[in-house]
Amino acid sequence: MPTVRFLPSGIETSAREGETLLDLALANDVSIQHACGGFCACTTCHCEIVSGLENLEKPEGDELERLEVLEGRTQQSRLACQSKIKGDVTVRVVNFD
Repeated sequence: MPTVRFLPSGIETSAREGETLLDLALANDVSIQHACGGFCACTTCHCEIVSGLENLEKPEGDELERLEVLEGRTQQSRLACQSKIKGDVTVRVVNFD
């Protein structure tokens, strides 16, 4: 099972392949905003991938459109609601709940 570490909380947990970062965060009491409920209609679940970017499925469609207009976006930016886990990842949560 992949391991995901959330920063700055330091919470580390196992994930099922295909699970989203948002679902995993919420299941493990990681503070993260998610105004649209995980439907890729906003950008509040913005995260920066510290390591393991290649261990997430590539962004497509709606997520790419949202990332294009995201203020503060970096090359490692992803939306947690759309980031499906394939392997070990370390994530920095940008917006806390």
